[in-house]
Amino acid sequence: MLVSLIGFAAVLFLVFLRLPIAIAMGLVGFVGYMEIRGFKASISLVGRLVIDTAQDYGLSVVPLFILMGLFVNKGGLSRELYRASYVFLGHMRGGLAMATIVACAGFSAICGSSLATAATMSKVAMPEMRKYKYSDGLATASIAAGGTLGILIPPSVILVIYGLLTETSIGKLFIAGIVPGFLGVLFYLFAVRFSVSRDPLAGPAGERAGWNERIKALKDIWAVLLLFFLVIGGLYGFFNFQPLNLTFSPTEAAGMGAMGAFLIALSRGTLSFSGTVQVLVDAVKTASTLFTVLIGAWIFSNFVNLAGLPEGLNEMVRSNGVSPMTVMFSILLVYLLLGCVFESLSMLLLTVPIFFPLVVNLGFDPVWFGIVVVVVTEISLITPPVGLNVFVLKGVIKDVPTSTIFRGVTPFWAVDILRLLLIVSIPSITLFLPNSMW
Repeated sequence: MLVSLIGFAAVLFLVFLRLPIAIAMGLVGFVGYMEIRGFKASISLVGRLVIDTAQDYGLSVVPLFILMGLFVNKGGLSRELYRASYVFLGHMRGGLAMATIVACAGFSAICGSSLATAATMSKVAMPEMRKYKYSDGLATASIAAGGTLGILIPPSVILVIYGLLTETSIGKLFIAGIVPGFLGVLFYLFAVRFSVSRDPLAGPAGERAGWNERIKALKDIWAVLLLFFLVIGGLYGFFNFQPLNLTFSPTEAAGMGAMGAFLIALSRGTLSFSGTVQVLVDAVKTASTLFTVLIGAWIFSNFVNLAGLPEGLNEMVRSNGVSPMTVMFSILLVYLLLGCVFESLSMLLLTVPIFFPLVVNLGFDPVWFGIVVVVVTEISLITPPVGLNVFVLKGVIKDVPTSTIFRGVTPFWAVDILRLLLIVSIPSITLFLPNSMW
């Protein structure tokens, strides 16, 4: 156990030296495994993991969902979502910020990436909020916080990676993320109301839309609804009736989603040949980066398991008589602290191999723990000093200081903490849907 703790500290040290997380985990895992089993066994492990990762059919779901998100972005569906949200909420004080959050949730349901959601919605929502003289703090905060929903509302790439790491059903994880995702939307709307109650000038009311305009805006989002229903409906057997009898695996659902997004973008005339090539290149680059990080995480996970860290933690908990819920809150505290210095995917890949065996042995549901981990990861996307969504926004909206965005998101990560406590205290919020479907 001591060797694995030294290895964990070594990874943290290398990351603080700005070594990429994939290299840090892979290097420490390789050296640690070599210390225990020898060089030949360690180099054999690395070779086997690289080959297995390249040949793993289950991993094909990752580039397909990435491809789907990129085609959705090219298709310009974000504007229709924002318009539909705006005509229903824009007339309220803070309504444009609320519309931004609802549109982010809808875009998340067909994109699956927090960073892509935040970057895309910033280009759509920020000009409108500035038109109505919203404060930069509330405007950017609503985009940054709304963007975090991209990793929870299905289909979510990070839920796929968690499912692959822990061999947990991706279908169950997707359906379990729906209620916590909608709770996130409601809590964020409350955060907007709280912000404008303190400073009414931060979010002036917009113009009220008539019902004809509202119905037209709803008709314009048919492509979003169709794509979501195609992916999620196929995954959960909504088409399993005569004469279709279709039920998709996660990979098949991702493939159908990518093809559907491609056809929608093509039909709208927003996709040229060069644009298609660029989307494919971007998908390959993103997927390659994720696979590299996954390989590093698996090398490190093999070393940690061989060194006995999960067993050592189990023994420590049993010998000290610590209650399971105390252990869970300790794990959450570790995640919140790591979230201040690590980006979300790195944090998940570094910690899940260590904490997952302990959590399962304590009797917690792996699907529930997956949603809890993703909610904590969401919080890390908007907390200082790393808050990746904040820095994505800063890159797009260069005239707003980073400090202004961080001040604006304070009510949002505060309600996120409340949502996390609610999900941890009442597991049925997460498990009701997957348990009723399986």
